[in-house]
Amino acid sequence: MKELTRPSRLAPGARVAVVAPSGPVPEERLQAGLDVLRGWDLDPVVAPHVLDRHGELGYLAGCDADRAADLQRAWCDPSVAAVLCARGGYGAQRMVDLLDWEAMREAGPKVFVGFSDVTVLHQAFATRLGLVTLHGPAAAGVDFLKSARAQEHLRATLFTPEATRTLTSAGAALAPGRARGVTLGGCLSLLATDLGTPSARPGARGGLLLIEDVGEVPYRIDRLLTQLLRSGWLDGVAGIGLGSWRGCGPYDELRAVFRDRLGALGVPVVEELGFGHCDNALTVPFGISAELDAESGTLRLDEPALL
Repeated sequence: MKELTRPSRLAPGARVAVVAPSGPVPEERLQAGLDVLRGWDLDPVVAPHVLDRHGELGYLAGCDADRAADLQRAWCDPSVAAVLCARGGYGAQRMVDLLDWEAMREAGPKVFVGFSDVTVLHQAFATRLGLVTLHGPAAAGVDFLKSARAQEHLRATLFTPEATRTLTSAGAALAPGRARGVTLGGCLSLLATDLGTPSARPGARGGLLLIEDVGEVPYRIDRLLTQLLRSGWLDGVAGIGLGSWRGCGPYDELRAVFRDRLGALGVPVVEELGFGHCDNALTVPFGISAELDAESGTLRLDEPALL
């Protein structure tokens, strides 16, 4: 697996666009997120349809075409240095194939941030644009707004990425060893449902897979991992880093699932790396060469996420 192209870090005064490719965004949370970004000396602009709600499907932030147009317009605007997702939820799969990837490729690299449902877009940005992206908190996310640590880690990654090259586990090694590879991953359920689609990665071979999820009980986690195993998507994976599993059941039951489903891969597995649907969520880049060390419980990037 090859490293991807790194976009440039942000500078004070940079214009950043906030988009909603998935679920609807509460206005008060959006305004609070914009205040955080302004406090970082950024110039946030809100895409036209961020506060929309689909007339019949209330779990979508407006219609698919409008959500896609917002993302594409923001990405192709030369004055915008970064595109930040307001929240996850559901809907990215419905709009990802409406994007003009050739036009977005011609616009050149810039920073893209989001997580959860945005996993679908992380995959597409890797396969269609060959670009490093940031699996980081949503600009209008509840956890982000209440967590100084999550805010500071994202801010440091955007402005001084050399300061955020190491993530350290709060847990133990689930499987021993040390491995090198290029980071990829996201929300487990989205990786599984993205299989076979035009913009999905063909597999995790040679990669360090970073996965997390929310609200999936142990047997469903088993089912998702089994789907990735049976499809061959996990063949040749170099190592696995586990993030948060909020609302997924007692962790000892989850650990048993991880050992059963991932242990036979014979690669290092590190748990509790602190990214995903959790308090104080850390930002991790996808597309960067790194080392995963199960004994020390660390993920160390070979270079900063952004130039």
